[in-house]
Amino acid sequence: MDIWTHDDLQRYLTAHSIPAEIIHLTQHTPTVPAAAEALGVPVEEIVKTVIFYVVDQPYAVLANGVRRVDRRKLAEHFGVNRKKIDLANGDQVIALTGYAPGTVPPFGHRQPINFLIEPGILQHEFVYAGGGGIAELLKVRSSDLHTLTRATPLSVLEDPAANETNGA
Repeated sequence: MDIWTHDDLQRYLTAHSIPAEIIHLTQHTPTVPAAAEALGVPVEEIVKTVIFYVVDQPYAVLANGVRRVDRRKLAEHFGVNRKKIDLANGDQVIALTGYAPGTVPPFGHRQPINFLIEPGILQHEFVYAGGGGIAELLKVRSSDLHTLTRATPLSVLEDPAANETNGA
């Protein structure tokens, strides 16, 4: 299965007249802090697209900053046991989105996926998400991101205290 790149994302943006911009960086941005530092923005403006399976149904979670997605909050939202929430593996991410993990943009995927969005993302005018490559980020208005993904707002991030106690 071929892996899509920032060129594929650019074609999607152009074909659908999406007002977003792919930013090409000189360094790789494998983590949220690295991306924020490269752009000179707070980590809360960096959005990651994380794919979970909820009872075998894929969902894309748009989360911002450095806190992890709390599986217990997802389980509570869907009314299932936490053990029914699985993080997609690399092959599943590529099959669903076309993009390698760590480069996944929030739209333009191979298959339709339902979205959840952390409400804090909507507090920023612009956010930066995966841009289809390890050194590319997508700059998009948070309001456009919300509209294009039709995401359901849901507080999904671990509470800050949880990060301090589990070392995450």
